[in-house]
Amino acid sequence: MTPPLPPLAAAPACARTLADLLVALSAARALPKGQQLHGHLLKGGHLPAVASSHALLAHHLLTFYARCSLPELSLRAFLDLPAAPSPAAWSSLISSFAQNGLPAAAFDAFRRMLAAGVPATDRSIPPAAKAVAAAADSSRPPLAPHALHGLASKTPFAGDVFVGSAVLDMYAKCGNLADARRVFDEMPERNVVSWSALIGGYADAGMHPAALCIFRSALEEAVQVNDFTVSCIVRVCAAATLFELGAQVHARSIKTALDASPFVGSSLVSLYSKCGLVDCAYRVFSAAPERNLGIWNAVLIASAQHGHTSTAFERFTKMQNAGFRPNFITFLCLLTACSHAGLVDEGKRYFSLMKEYRIEPQVEHYAAMVDLLGRVGRITEALDLIESMPMEPPDSVWGALLMACRMFKDADTAAIAAKRLFETGSRSSGAHMLLSSTYAAAGRHVDAALARKAMRDAGIRKETGLSWLEAAGEVHTFVSNCRRHPRSNEIYNVLEKVGKKMAAAGYVADTGAVVKDVDRNEKCASLGYHSERLAIGLGLLIVPEGVPIRVMKNLRVCDDCHNAVKYLSKCTGRVVVLRDNRRFHRFEDGLCSCGDFW
Repeated sequence: MTPPLPPLAAAPACARTLADLLVALSAARALPKGQQLHGHLLKGGHLPAVASSHALLAHHLLTFYARCSLPELSLRAFLDLPAAPSPAAWSSLISSFAQNGLPAAAFDAFRRMLAAGVPATDRSIPPAAKAVAAAADSSRPPLAPHALHGLASKTPFAGDVFVGSAVLDMYAKCGNLADARRVFDEMPERNVVSWSALIGGYADAGMHPAALCIFRSALEEAVQVNDFTVSCIVRVCAAATLFELGAQVHARSIKTALDASPFVGSSLVSLYSKCGLVDCAYRVFSAAPERNLGIWNAVLIASAQHGHTSTAFERFTKMQNAGFRPNFITFLCLLTACSHAGLVDEGKRYFSLMKEYRIEPQVEHYAAMVDLLGRVGRITEALDLIESMPMEPPDSVWGALLMACRMFKDADTAAIAAKRLFETGSRSSGAHMLLSSTYAAAGRHVDAALARKAMRDAGIRKETGLSWLEAAGEVHTFVSNCRRHPRSNEIYNVLEKVGKKMAAAGYVADTGAVVKDVDRNEKCASLGYHSERLAIGLGLLIVPEGVPIRVMKNLRVCDDCHNAVKYLSKCTGRVVVLRDNRRFHRFEDGLCSCGDFW
């Protein structure tokens, strides 16, 4: 229970008591009581501050509003300070803006502090660096990171580990990894924040081997990694689908009790989901002692990507009942779930519900809605939605429409979508190939050839289709019709044997997706050894019976391969989990979890 307010007085002892009360309210983020105390101070003449003891009250009030996520009121408290605010007050104001999503205001306050003749300190440089890192690329001055680093190097705090870590993190988040590494190497002292910032920078840049190498170095130097470090590495394992390594990191996090962190928990949910073990993801979520919005979003997208649509909806309701307010990622998860199940009415309802939460739909939400409408053949409606967008449609939106046109052989609308996409300056090879395959599926082989020629003339190369399988601590990667794997002869032999059983069971190759106008035998030959089939062939050889064969693919699985793997699962009795660039497919006994809707 909050203690009663002390009687008004100007004595320093009373000011100290009020300051201690403000600190307690700030730690508890007790906004109503804090505002009551603020009014108490105003009525009693303690604010605007004149005496030094009153300046302390205004400073604590500034921090209180910052912790309550009200930076505008922090500024009001700052203005109640004496005419020459202290360096600590400036630092608190900069931190309030930086921590509450106002990077431009934070950096502007930092510049005004310097203009007022107040020197930068170890308390003002880190939030200023945070503000530079958080600013959008378009609004950040090109040399701002280097300017702040130069300023920091001229202060007495140049060798301070917290200042150095903040500068390192700023460079990493701005994508300047070479500068981040240079700062790291030159630091006289490093802590877990330094290591974590560098690991996170490489992880965010998709440089997974480098991030893993730095993590190993941290462990070798006996750095006591924290939950942020572990969550970064688990995210790397999830992005690269390194299940076995991720499981080892999970085991280590259990031994160090870091698995209790909701940040680690959300990363683990994503890891197991992206590696095809959604039941493990659900168990991690259920066992989490503490949940934040991030872990709820992680389990929602896991449910959506694995086709557990009703589960996603149920968890959304439970999330709301637990007092969590959905954000734009939450609604993207829900729209993805609707898209994967073809639930148009539900998708429209969630899209409208965003406005009730004062969330403006972003391009990702529009892309999901276009994908949803396109999957069920409502291509005209999808095109109308694109035309109504309040922002310029990006590649992802036109790509979703192109995919729908490919599925329903709507070559005319595909040509419109491709034209609009190319007008944006996009050099997407996927768009060219989708247009070509749409023409081919509609029997317009001349137009398909012209689309491929246009791609070659533009100097655009087709993205290579890759599939990979992790087994026994090794990742095996394949491209179509490849014979570079040391066990290629065995792989082709086992696929040929299984192929005969599949044909006897009724499998007939679907050659509609082959863009080249060649005879059926050549078309069948080009389909039979797509990259995912080669990876599955190796899985038949090395993955033990009873263990699912988990294969990842960077492109959408074609219609024929999807049908073929269904027959393969029935003829071999094996379970195959295939993740393409759209969703997960679990093939078992001739059926797929997607219900042939993907």
